[in-house]
Amino acid sequence: MNEHIITKRFDMGDGRMIEIETGKLAKQADGAAVVRMNNTMLLATVCSKKEVGENVDFMPLTVDYQEKYAAMGRFPGGFFKREARPSEHEILIARLVDRALRPLFPDNFHAEVQVQITLISGDHETMPDQLAALAAASALAVSDIPFNGPVSEVRVSFLDGKYVINTPMQDIERADLDLIVAATEDNIMMVEGEMKEVSEDCMLGALKAAHEAIKIQCRAIAELTVEAGKQEKREYCHEVNDEELRQRVREAVYQKCYDFSKQGIANKHQREDGFAAIKQEFIDANYTEETLTDEVKFMIDRYYHDVEREAMRDMVLNERTRLDGRQLDEIRPIWCETDYLPSAHGSAIFTRGETQSLGTVTLGTKLDEQKIDGAVVEGTRRFLLHYNFPGFATGEVKGNRGLSRREVGHGHLAWRALKEVLPSETECPYTIRVVSDILESNGSSSMATVCAGCLALMDAGVKIRKPVAGIAMGLISKGDKWAVLSDILGDEDHLGDMDFKVCGTRDGITACQMDIKVDGLSYDVLAKALEQARQGRLYIIDKITETIPEPRADYKDFVPRIEQIQIPKDFIGAVIGKGGEVIQKIQAETNTIINIEEVGDMGIVDVASQNKDDIAAAIKWIKEICTVPEVGQVYDAKVVSIVEFGAFLEFLPGKEGLMHISEYQWGRTDTLEGLVSEGDIIRVKIINIDEKTGKVKLSRKALLEKPEGYEEEKPARREGGRSNGSRREGGDKHGSRRENGDRGGRRR
Repeated sequence: MNEHIITKRFDMGDGRMIEIETGKLAKQADGAAVVRMNNTMLLATVCSKKEVGENVDFMPLTVDYQEKYAAMGRFPGGFFKREARPSEHEILIARLVDRALRPLFPDNFHAEVQVQITLISGDHETMPDQLAALAAASALAVSDIPFNGPVSEVRVSFLDGKYVINTPMQDIERADLDLIVAATEDNIMMVEGEMKEVSEDCMLGALKAAHEAIKIQCRAIAELTVEAGKQEKREYCHEVNDEELRQRVREAVYQKCYDFSKQGIANKHQREDGFAAIKQEFIDANYTEETLTDEVKFMIDRYYHDVEREAMRDMVLNERTRLDGRQLDEIRPIWCETDYLPSAHGSAIFTRGETQSLGTVTLGTKLDEQKIDGAVVEGTRRFLLHYNFPGFATGEVKGNRGLSRREVGHGHLAWRALKEVLPSETECPYTIRVVSDILESNGSSSMATVCAGCLALMDAGVKIRKPVAGIAMGLISKGDKWAVLSDILGDEDHLGDMDFKVCGTRDGITACQMDIKVDGLSYDVLAKALEQARQGRLYIIDKITETIPEPRADYKDFVPRIEQIQIPKDFIGAVIGKGGEVIQKIQAETNTIINIEEVGDMGIVDVASQNKDDIAAAIKWIKEICTVPEVGQVYDAKVVSIVEFGAFLEFLPGKEGLMHISEYQWGRTDTLEGLVSEGDIIRVKIINIDEKTGKVKLSRKALLEKPEGYEEEKPARREGGRSNGSRREGGDKHGSRRENGDRGGRRR
């Protein structure tokens, strides 16, 4: 068996080794490989159908990524205790790999391909997402599936003033820049990540550093292909073509498409109808119902699409104008509105051309935080952003089939863009949820989400540090001609060579996503795109601040208020109470929601309610529970029970003390009957606290003026030399059990 196992090991340049192994696992797949770095291991497999479906002219690629909980020595959560459908985290990693692989399959290869990547071993230092594309590309490299690789991905961070490749997990949070970059040995293919307002030059430097590291991996994959004997890929023929028909279509429609593109029609549907009419005119002039077979119509559709795309691209490059009549760097008309929804905590409409997002903000408590329970990543998330794209946004009839991967990806990009400017948890103790509902779409809906989310946060009164905007850049290139397009349309995204989304403040970039579909894109072009994006971003931020210059001074009246206090850790148990009885009582009687977290030596208490007086009452209650009684302190205490030798009073929540009968008033008191009743409030003073037992003695008498000429009455002596009070106090069951009033002052 061992003679068929191939292993490649290479150094990333800093002493950290990566190993690729094939020939040991999953040998019935078309290709399989295991990639290892430290104790993190990924198994990637690839399988392809031999035949293609009828009239398929696209690449049916599926990429799945899964993290096995056993890889980290953990049990899955939930009732079934097994891995279920992919989490958003797994979907996002699968999308990164998909975007790196998809452009590199041959244009006319249409057989269904499935790539599956599985985390089979993990550690707490090596993030698996930075190895996923390397594993997938290695599996393709040792298969006979046609693929124009090799390709790979790395993580690059800007940390302590230098670029770090495949950053250790514990260092990622403190990095100023965190990118996943995919590239072949010659070209960058895909970029996605987040930044802390870094400059365009810093980002370009990161791309260059990442590409140098990727070249090492691509060479290792190429050597693996040779050693596996897989240089020759399978032959395929998935398209039936009629070259004479292709030429006739081009001759008949190219100039018409070019001229129509020059008209600068802004309305998307009107533009679509115009191009469709050109194709239909060709069909009507050359075919009847009898001669237009399904096969011929399928080929006409494909050939016309290619000619239409070529004509539009040529028009932009030659005329230096856009399909909707704009200049290359011109932003579509923008209008914004805040506070549109009267019952939402924050709301905004952002409309740019024919793309519109309705953004809403909801503010909640810690109980609303999202729990992250992945195999590798655990914890909670206090900022959520969800993106929804219904069919009506593009005028389509489309059933709601649940959350799509595209919606997950677009929402995550906007989340990355906005999270950098959020206030700290101390400044804003809320859990924040932003929702973007796309109501109309013609390109750049994810960037509209960033802008609508920013507006809605400011409308909600969330004190974001700076406004954030996003813009999608495009590129059309042919030979030595190229044009960078600002704020691209959906058509321009489809026909272009690049989709480069850049988000940020006036001072720097906070998130980006780039997909490149052309070979040989130079860093000069990228630099031009970044600068043009910066100018566009500043223009959009001006529009945002014209609508709402800064976050509202306060939250809206109906927003739940949250106040935060700190208590000593030892009192957390007293505030919660046995089985939660104390905290539940506080919440019920004050109409609040209370959350307590232990942080270091302190307990962080969040108290939430729509009524400020209720919050004040709950905080007062909690502070009283945490108060340490001292001799001399005065309280309004509640009579809990009356006994023969006095009364037990609750002077603080959960804390009781004894007021002996002799401490009720000056002068002899034989009984408290008729003087006090259970539930009465009596003002008392602490006159003694037993150092050993913590028993608290209270006095009403100490707060009363001593009568003039008053003399203490000597207590009557009884057999055994003890007074009645002393004997009964010591012998009463209730007194011995309850005299220690400091029951709530210690954590249980």
